[in-house]
Amino acid sequence: MSKKAKMVIDKDFQISQVDERIYGSFIEHLGRAVYDGLYQPGSPLSDEDGFRKDVMEMVRELDVPVIRYPGGNFVSNFFWEDSVGPVDQRPRRLELAWRSLEKNEVGLNEFSRWTKKVDSQMMMAVNLGTRGIADACNLLEYCNHPGGTKYSDMRIAHGVKEPHNVKIWCLGNEMDGPWQLGHKTMEEYGRLAEETAKAMKLIDPTVELVSCGSSNLDMPTFPRWESATLESSYDYVDYVSMHQYYGNRDDDTLDFLAQSDDMEEFIRTVIATCDYVKAKKRGRKKINISFDEWNVWYHSNAADDDITKNHPWQAAPPMLEDIYTFEDALLVGLMLITLLKHADRVKIACLAQLVNVIAPIMTEAGGGAAWKQTIFYPFMHASRYGRGIALMPVMKVTKHDTARHENVTDIESVAVYHEEKEELTIFAVNRTLDEDIQLTTDLRGMEGYRVVEHIVLEDCDLKAVNGAGVQNVYPRSVERSSMDGGMMTSMLHKASWNVIRLGK
Repeated sequence: MSKKAKMVIDKDFQISQVDERIYGSFIEHLGRAVYDGLYQPGSPLSDEDGFRKDVMEMVRELDVPVIRYPGGNFVSNFFWEDSVGPVDQRPRRLELAWRSLEKNEVGLNEFSRWTKKVDSQMMMAVNLGTRGIADACNLLEYCNHPGGTKYSDMRIAHGVKEPHNVKIWCLGNEMDGPWQLGHKTMEEYGRLAEETAKAMKLIDPTVELVSCGSSNLDMPTFPRWESATLESSYDYVDYVSMHQYYGNRDDDTLDFLAQSDDMEEFIRTVIATCDYVKAKKRGRKKINISFDEWNVWYHSNAADDDITKNHPWQAAPPMLEDIYTFEDALLVGLMLITLLKHADRVKIACLAQLVNVIAPIMTEAGGGAAWKQTIFYPFMHASRYGRGIALMPVMKVTKHDTARHENVTDIESVAVYHEEKEELTIFAVNRTLDEDIQLTTDLRGMEGYRVVEHIVLEDCDLKAVNGAGVQNVYPRSVERSSMDGGMMTSMLHKASWNVIRLGK
């Protein structure tokens, strides 16, 4: 006999309007993300600008509204001037973060052209590691000023008449991390972020600025870092960044799927710290969250270490090429649910990354086929159906303990209501490994709604992966939800991602 759970969903139980930028992603000059990923000039698969048409089609399928660029650790030694102007005059550089060779064949203007092709916008990061305020201002002037000045006229001379109008800017990357080039103490970074933000907003008051938060939940300075840095930059920044990756290094799937609870606690602590700073500053402005790096990342660690230590200075080496399992897709679904539950404060989020590097989209080396990883599907579902108003379900559900977590709910769920389309979508993960669960959902507050579709991602093999021409893990529609008098009964199979769509 299967377990049972109950849930109440009402359109008045609102969390917030979902900012579409919560479905952002990330491209870093790292590994084969740019070269051999989105860019393969001369390939029959590429367009006149050298961009892979099949990759662009998959990115459009994900409907990614904003893409963070060009890093990541890469940005802390990025000389943006090297990435613009005539390609044949651009220098090659030693890329120190990943010990690779940067060709600078794709730079700022090319990437901007690519984002337009995939119906997205750029989210720029500035180098506050080895550079600073002046270079951030120069880059902003190059990107956003209409003309008549040194750097805006430089852009025009490079064939880009209209400004890029980049609206979201990251003030460095992971500056709390000792691995970061130009690593700063919290006091050093707080002052640098404040002065950089002040100057940038003088150039373009419309930009939104992201202060570096802690690189992960386990940093020894968390959450003092957020408190100290935001006390300096509060008046000028709009968001604080969050980064978090998870892995199943102990091969304990039950505990692995509980790690979204850690993400929940991480978000709650950052919100509390932001609100503490607001109170301490007697401020009126609410600092929101840009969760601009999140994903599963651990499969490729040993191979990456070998490349950086023993085979450095390659151009576009195969790095961070995690091949994702079905269980990884379940955790990605759980992380998406967690982000949506905090849609009132998480306004931007970037799945890290987009192509080849810890990515939902892969290409075979040397111009082979592009294909979809297991994690492609929950992200696609959330981006496609998770736009509107996030609703907080009231749940009664059984719980379990794992090796490192207690009181883990058997089901995690959130709903999104699209009033104009008269659509309701419920996202749910059964994170038990051995029991199906019958979920009864009280929808009497959503009068007139009927089940349109119940989509599942499930596989009896938790370690199943996809590959070029091999889609072992893919979504399908099932007949497992039915409505009767405002009450919906759904069967959620063990270890499954569920998307239940309703319409009026």
